[in-house]
Amino acid sequence: MGRSSAHDPLPSTIGGMVDSTSHVSQSPILEVHRLTSSYIDGGMRLTALTDLSFTLNDEEFVAVIGPSGSGKSTLLDIIAGLLAPDSGTVSLAGELLTAERRLGRSAYMRQRDLLMPWRTAVDNAALALEINGVPRRLARATALERFPAFGLEGFAGAYPAQLSGGMRQRVAFLRTLLTGQPLLLLDEPFAALDALTRAMMRSWLLDLWERERRAVLLVTHDVDEAIFLADRVVVLTPRPGRITHVEPVPLPRPRARTIVTTPVFTAAKAAVLAALGEFPLGPD
Repeated sequence: MGRSSAHDPLPSTIGGMVDSTSHVSQSPILEVHRLTSSYIDGGMRLTALTDLSFTLNDEEFVAVIGPSGSGKSTLLDIIAGLLAPDSGTVSLAGELLTAERRLGRSAYMRQRDLLMPWRTAVDNAALALEINGVPRRLARATALERFPAFGLEGFAGAYPAQLSGGMRQRVAFLRTLLTGQPLLLLDEPFAALDALTRAMMRSWLLDLWERERRAVLLVTHDVDEAIFLADRVVVLTPRPGRITHVEPVPLPRPRARTIVTTPVFTAAKAAVLAALGEFPLGPD
């Protein structure tokens, strides 16, 4: 159904415009092969994902989108090592790993910021380093150095209840990055924010990603968000989730918010919506 396979290399230029994927190293940091996962609900076994395969290259930004219940969060849980699939394999940086061995090999940010209310902003951010054995004083100093770049200068001593939703997400994202892992798993990190803050956070995330250049796998329900942020958009079917379409996003980087009004953005959005079954693509 889709224009490309999850494994197809993408051209460096399309229509004379620099493709957003031209920066991507063709060294896979993540390889998912024929993944199937199920769970028990009300005494019945339900399949969440079926025969799912794709790769994610170093420094690539890929978004996964699909209906509720299509297994998007389950996919991230499996990659992070929190769940073991029924069948299939996951490789990180070319190494085939069991779920247990995948634990701690990626940085995982869930929908909620999960900040500890009794710790200050800097102490919440520093937690990632402390868990890895860095002494608390050094961990705090390291986190504090990053606060200006995250728009948090002056709020190191604030507690989560004193921060706006966007600022809480920035603290949580800093904590995620401080793990030092090259693969970031983001499960709808802006879903709880209002529309205006969410739009601002998308731009902030892109600016940060341009500097950090980590590989990112983002789960989202938002088509605009997926296209604005990603190099590729992977579309899943309703449960059981399988890949029905992969949409390359040939938008130049860095990206400004105004890019959402361009014909290329609109065409990519139409293709993703069609893959989701929102409306037919092509002549009536």
